Amino acid sequence: MESAFIAWLRRRLPPHPLLRLGPGDDAAVLRTAGLDECVLTVDLLSDHVDFELAQVDPRRAGRKALAVNLSDLAAMASRPLAGVVALLLPERGGLELAVALYEGLLPLAEEYDVAIAGGDTNSWDGPLRRSGARPGDRIVVTGAFGGSILGRHLDFEPRVHEALLLAERYELHAGIDASDGLSLDLAHLAEESGCGALIHTAAVPVAEDARRLAGQRADGCTPLEHALGDGEDFELILAVPPHEAERMLRDQPLRVPLTVIGEFVAEPGLWQADPQGERSALVPQGWQHRFD
Repeated sequence: MESAFIAWLRRRLPPHPLLRLGPGDDAAVLRTAGLDECVLTVDLLSDHVDFELAQVDPRRAGRKALAVNLSDLAAMASRPLAGVVALLLPERGGLELAVALYEGLLPLAEEYDVAIAGGDTNSWDGPLRRSGARPGDRIVVTGAFGGSILGRHLDFEPRVHEALLLAERYELHAGIDASDGLSLDLAHLAEESGCGALIHTAAVPVAEDARRLAGQRADGCTPLEHALGDGEDFELILAVPPHEAERMLRDQPLRVPLTVIGEFVAEPGLWQADPQGERSALVPQGWQHRFD
């Protein structure tokens, strides 16, 4: 809790000759050159906590960011003089957002005669989640699938470098790794995103291990079925906008191939289309964790 953290800080931070008032109040008070008391405050605002940028004009969010800090100064009956602004911006659309945030806060700064003295900007696009796929996004996968039990489940390469490179160079909406099974993990991603997924079965990259396993076992399971349901392939399943998917396929920037195996659709559920284009429901197959 914030109160417990502040209490710990007040016990932990050593006294300082310039500090008149430290953590625990609305603002700090310092002795500085020419001033006996200088009040400093900082109040961090973030998307999804203090506002929803997807739902409000970012100019209003920018105004609020300055206004809450001015309010802290008002609580100390202090005259605002200057402010520094720190922004953490998304890598895509960051410039447009930064301009809008400043357009919201600058009129308020002018109204209260506050000089914007500087600040800092940084960028971060956030972690890739399962919940961002949109109808029309292409289903892009790395590598090939099926038959991992023949040894690949023990010595696979985690796709860390591949994921970071793709996130840096391309727009990705959602992602998951194929640990439980290609079809099952894709179904999880689609469900979390509130949409469905359509697999073009002829496009699924079937690993040679899947073909070997199908030949070794007399259970009637085809190589494609192994690819869709065996699990522990640990390849990436990504939701990618169509134009970006085309660029990824053209570039092929990884040591392993990238393949489009279908697209996300508005209709919930998992679907398959055969080479003739016939569409039918696909039951997700893979490892289901069971516990009481």
